[in-house]
Amino acid sequence: MSQPDDLLKKIIGHAKEYGFVYPSSEIYDGLSAAYDYGPYGSELKNNLKRYWWDAMVRLHEEIVGLDSSIFMHPTTWKASGHVDAFNDPLIDNKDSKKRYRADVLIEDYIEKYRLKIEKDVTKGKKRFGEDFDEEQFRATNPNVLRNQKKIVEINTRFKEAMAAENLGAVKRLIEELGIADPETGSKNWTDVRQFNLMFKTELGSVAGDGSAIYLRPETAQGIFVNFLNVQKSSRMKIPFGIAQIGKAFRNEIIARQFIFRMREFEQMEMQFFVKPGTELDWYETWKERRIQWHKTLGLGESNYRFHNHVKLAHYANAACDIEFKFPMGFKELEGIHSRTDFDLASHEEHSGKKLRYFDPQDKESYVPYVVETSIGLDRLFLAVLSTAYTEEKLEDDTERTVLNIPHALAPVKVAVLPLVKKDGLPVLAREIMSRLKLDHNCQYDEKDGIGKRYRRQDAIGTPFCITVDHESLKDNCVTIRERDSMAQERVSIDSIGEIVNQKVSLKTLLSQL
Repeated sequence: MSQPDDLLKKIIGHAKEYGFVYPSSEIYDGLSAAYDYGPYGSELKNNLKRYWWDAMVRLHEEIVGLDSSIFMHPTTWKASGHVDAFNDPLIDNKDSKKRYRADVLIEDYIEKYRLKIEKDVTKGKKRFGEDFDEEQFRATNPNVLRNQKKIVEINTRFKEAMAAENLGAVKRLIEELGIADPETGSKNWTDVRQFNLMFKTELGSVAGDGSAIYLRPETAQGIFVNFLNVQKSSRMKIPFGIAQIGKAFRNEIIARQFIFRMREFEQMEMQFFVKPGTELDWYETWKERRIQWHKTLGLGESNYRFHNHVKLAHYANAACDIEFKFPMGFKELEGIHSRTDFDLASHEEHSGKKLRYFDPQDKESYVPYVVETSIGLDRLFLAVLSTAYTEEKLEDDTERTVLNIPHALAPVKVAVLPLVKKDGLPVLAREIMSRLKLDHNCQYDEKDGIGKRYRRQDAIGTPFCITVDHESLKDNCVTIRERDSMAQERVSIDSIGEIVNQKVSLKTLLSQL
């Protein structure tokens, strides 16, 4: 089994070699934390978007879509709080000259205590077997309680320091915990300071303060400023949601870990507008809906966990993350927030325009509260890729590298392979290809031996390979090979479309929600 760093390096190498993700501007030695999605990467990314969009919009009559502009009036970001409050605590190591987010250093330190707890729980399970009561063990085991107490103490101190904007207390916490530079081990830290994450640029032909504008740091504000437009034109009634997929930009202190943290990234967000007083019930509802959506992918239920926020954002009265076990450990994949009425009320104040909903049932007008779900598309891409990447040793002592991507999301659904490039086999293979490509992204391959072609398709995650041989010309049948099991079955050419449709359609995922 690969170590986490080794696994991530293998995934990065595989992603480049097989056309999933390339370093941006590579011929000019690249650009830090910028990547381009290749032929198979762009297909996988689009399939993930479609799964999210269909699950969020098509399956919910009360949710509609939007595609708002990246550029917005600069007052938008003053109203949203991003100009004044969209900061991360920054700290530098004097010896290594490396820059870090102070909160991430503390979170990573806390994670060590969580891992100790999980290690003790695993030992308990092994010791007591079927008689093991995990809940009671966590509530009574001295080691677990001691480590849990330490986590609470650190979280409390950090939360209080950030709430009081006491950055000196944050530095003291880092020093008292003995947190070292992850790369060099140095503990020689600068003071902690705030760093605004927004990219600032100029609008128009003349530069100056009057033309200053920002690249949006999130897609949510485009939804909020269009709240009434969408509500009226779509005749929506509370509760209802607005969904959007789009690019966002953040000048991250340190962008690293491949596509996990980038300065240009894509979000899939839904803002759900509800009656004040009901928001926490809807918050719990969307937590359950979203974790079910993730688990339906089949990436392993143990790879997910909820993490409640220690420090709430300025707009929230409840917030949590769905964390995923990436090669570098559990990290945020999706955020779920109860945003109260902060956004709409603030835009009302700054714009002078009413952003209220008249409830015909209760005969009252109010500013709706909002429950948000926001998932990073690039992080979801990495979650799928890192879980799918598998190195297998086969019974004949050969090895293969395969991407076990969920069939419905695979970049290429079917590969059509004539056994040889003669005797009329390519003609029949092309006919089959012509039928299938109307419904699916297919690939035709006639180069090299059939074994090598199977391995190429395994490496890009193609669920099914269809081999046309000499018998196919006689019995109108082909061999269909399934990627994960490598099982082969002889089927009639006329039945191929139905077989493939049943296995690779998004319906296989959507029907489980």
